[in-house]
Amino acid sequence: MAQRDDYRRVADDVAREIEAGALRAGEQLPPQRAFARRRRIANSTAIRVYGELARRGLVVGEVGRGTFVRAAAPHPGGAALTEVPPGRPAPPAVNLELNYPVTEGQSELMSRSLTPLLRPDVLLESTRTAAPDGTPQAREAAASVLARGGWRPEPERVLFAGNSRQAIAAALSSMARPGGRIGVEEVTYPLVKAIAGQLGVRLVPVAVDDQGMVPGALADAHRKAPLGGVYVQPTLHNPLSVTAGEERRRQLADTIEELDVLAVEDGTWGFLAPDAPTPLAALLPGRVVFVDSLSKRLAPGLTVGMLVTPPAHADALARGLRSGAWTAGAFNLAAAVRWVADGTVETLTAAKRADAAVRHRIVRERLIDAGVKGRFRTDPRAYYCWWELPAPWRAETFVAAAADRGIAVTPGSAFVADGHSAPDAVRIGLASPPPEVLAQALGVLGELGMSGVSGVPGVASRTS
Repeated sequence: MAQRDDYRRVADDVAREIEAGALRAGEQLPPQRAFARRRRIANSTAIRVYGELARRGLVVGEVGRGTFVRAAAPHPGGAALTEVPPGRPAPPAVNLELNYPVTEGQSELMSRSLTPLLRPDVLLESTRTAAPDGTPQAREAAASVLARGGWRPEPERVLFAGNSRQAIAAALSSMARPGGRIGVEEVTYPLVKAIAGQLGVRLVPVAVDDQGMVPGALADAHRKAPLGGVYVQPTLHNPLSVTAGEERRRQLADTIEELDVLAVEDGTWGFLAPDAPTPLAALLPGRVVFVDSLSKRLAPGLTVGMLVTPPAHADALARGLRSGAWTAGAFNLAAAVRWVADGTVETLTAAKRADAAVRHRIVRERLIDAGVKGRFRTDPRAYYCWWELPAPWRAETFVAAAADRGIAVTPGSAFVADGHSAPDAVRIGLASPPPEVLAQALGVLGELGMSGVSGVPGVASRTS
């Protein structure tokens, strides 16, 4: 207990130094051993201090590069991260890390569907615990929502979780025991990293190209040491925005079958791409768990996670949902059934597709067509943009410099799988701020990218 208190006290001291400006955004912390000597603490305590600072969002660390001060503690509203330096114009205070799309009239539309559920007799029934397979009405509604690319899952194969994260956790826990290996794209969804850490599973990075995961690289990873499963995002990959074509999906399905492993296909953002090819789950129904949720279509707080299960693995997945307490709430299921039946989901889906296209045009205007340097990966249907930064920018210093202007973006290190080097890139979430605020913020980021590190006081470059 004493050691635990020690590391927290030291982390508190460093946090106060960051808040006071003694440690500035972009400043590199000493190596952990040197830090331990200066603070007269054990090396093991220093490791825990750095881990605690990263957990609080105050520092970002990359293998081979070191640990850097990220920004001051976030504002309670999740907007401005630091004060604007004297003499600079006040930019929009906006968080481009968060990515929750909301369209005009969304709350009013959703609330109308909830009114009948608030009757005392109905509310009592809808607040009971739901089984992993929900209700027949919920399974039918889910099957209609999940249908895409000429594929409509059989309703009896659908299970429900509280959200997509819980659905992914249940699927991965059924594939690999602690110490097992799961193949993922070398740049992947950050929450999968957190889930793997909680499950004690190692993520194995697999090379990607402009169509996502490379089948040959997946086979090579399995040959080095057997994989317990695969996690993949074939449609509008987050954060790269790439979508696998039909031939790539067939090749990937063939590889998964040859390796004799199960796969999790994450379709959370796929609703934005109605023209995407058939899901892997349709090509390989006996080996692919298809995961989706209503969080992006509707709202993150009132959502339902959905799993389309291979028949032979349905019981194991249901047990995993129950044992992890990951089943969906009965109220959310009942609400989802109404939202699907009365057209709310369809209406908001169409609105968010149109909204994503508007925001993509802003990205083109403020960054791509404006001649901002670096490589941009995005898609007219996506709510995010991956920016491979121009030299001499380093991801963590760019994030710190952006935070210095009141704008939060996510460094590439947040997305890399275990053992893979972090790219000098950032993900820009496009969904949360109003379009006019997004345009202003992207203009500031574009100017920052063009200015170079030398124009940013107190921020170190790659060569410093």
